[in-house]
Amino acid sequence: MNAGDGGAPAGTPAPLEWKFSQVFGERTAGEEVQEVDVISAIEFDRTGDHLATGDRGGRVVLFERTDAKEHAGSRRELERMDYPVTRHPEFRYKTEFQSHEPEFDYLKSLEIEEKINKIRWCQMANGALFLLSTNDKTIKFWKVQEKKVKKISDLNIDPSRGVANGSMPSSSVSSSQKQYLVNGCYTDGSSECLSNDLSFPPGGLPALRLPVVTSGETSLAARCRRVYAHAHDYHINSISTNCDGETFISADDLRINLWNLQISNQSFNIVDVKPTNMEDLTEVITSAEFHPTHCNILAYSSSRGSIRLVDMRQSALCDSHSKLFEEQETPGSRSFFTEIIASISDIKFAKAGRYILSRDYMTLKLWDINMDSGPVSTFQVHEHLRPKLCDLYENDSIFDKFECCLSGDGSRVATGSYSNLFRVFGCAPGSTEATTLEASKNPRRQVQTPSRPSRSLSSSITRVVRRGSESPGADANGNSFDFTTKLLHLTWHPTENSIACAAANSLYMYYA
Repeated sequence: MNAGDGGAPAGTPAPLEWKFSQVFGERTAGEEVQEVDVISAIEFDRTGDHLATGDRGGRVVLFERTDAKEHAGSRRELERMDYPVTRHPEFRYKTEFQSHEPEFDYLKSLEIEEKINKIRWCQMANGALFLLSTNDKTIKFWKVQEKKVKKISDLNIDPSRGVANGSMPSSSVSSSQKQYLVNGCYTDGSSECLSNDLSFPPGGLPALRLPVVTSGETSLAARCRRVYAHAHDYHINSISTNCDGETFISADDLRINLWNLQISNQSFNIVDVKPTNMEDLTEVITSAEFHPTHCNILAYSSSRGSIRLVDMRQSALCDSHSKLFEEQETPGSRSFFTEIIASISDIKFAKAGRYILSRDYMTLKLWDINMDSGPVSTFQVHEHLRPKLCDLYENDSIFDKFECCLSGDGSRVATGSYSNLFRVFGCAPGSTEATTLEASKNPRRQVQTPSRPSRSLSSSITRVVRRGSESPGADANGNSFDFTTKLLHLTWHPTENSIACAAANSLYMYYA
């Protein structure tokens, strides 16, 4: 790998020292979490100045970075003085809006829950933020923009006293006080009020003021610009925006559709793995992602542990892949759980697009798109759970879908685990970095001592295998794993060593 290709820089970087930064929505001890508040999607924008989360209640919450604004202009001065810039990243709540509502498909007698499955940021324009959010069936395109609140002031009536046409009921004022209001009506509401013939009261009007529109305050407004619906028969598992800024893809179990952001009533089916006879179905699509720099290339993963690279220039229907990435099964290792744990739950391209990171139930794998014979690195995440696969199958935990992410320079990867733990691995050549952190204010309470990476020769390729904690069913401190608390969603800042992760309804942020 090399830095120019989105890989690790020359030399082996030192392990990062992760520190707690912030938490939003922290639970108190014993507090019960409402199902609708559980975070189900999380994503940084391309600049890293904004962060979006979606929850099972269909809400999207936006956060914005504040420390960059407060120190604007000082970075160049510090660099000129050759002084290290070590800012503590800080975010604040920006706004939230209801993205999806629960629906009911009467044709199929199917409830469509409001849970946000994925959020993807689009390119900013004219100071407005744009993003896509999706539940199981419907994708929505949102515009979030600051708007000035317009108020009408300097009226010719007193809004606190006037009613309807400006007259006041006679009971509110003594009958002896025949005072007229500033708009020409008497306070007792008598017939001497101005009528349609524009008669003026005795003495005339004390003043005539025209209404003035003022706009001082600003408020954030989220508006749904487009709704992309009725294009998927199965649950949407992925959306991904294209680097051309005009198109995006959406994927369900059997199809991938290509959309134009400006056209909501038409999409093109570019991948279709549905067999003529559904009994012949052997695999489903689990994740799809556009290449970060080539608008014609995308990758999608399957439930059988393979990744297919597709070039949309080859044909309109991309049923034939240009490259196939899969690891050959070790002879004699097949079991009842082999296909289940091989299913890829998430894939991510490295920033420059040379490498693809994939997450299955047991491991993280790093693939070089120029080498389809096998992964260049494999990181053991749940190897210690192999003896417990029967229990995990019984309680459905084996079907949990963990996400993965890469650092901006491609030198590290991260993914979640149980007991609200997440793991960071170094993928530079020779790196032994393997850190386990807990999503809490004291992230290093769970400290893992990484073992030396073992190198295994398979075919003619040397691959690196790094192991996590080897104690079965226990963390580094010997505590039993809690399979009910799982860290499924996390994202890495695009330019800095900063990670945001979701533990139930809490958003934790760390920096190094």
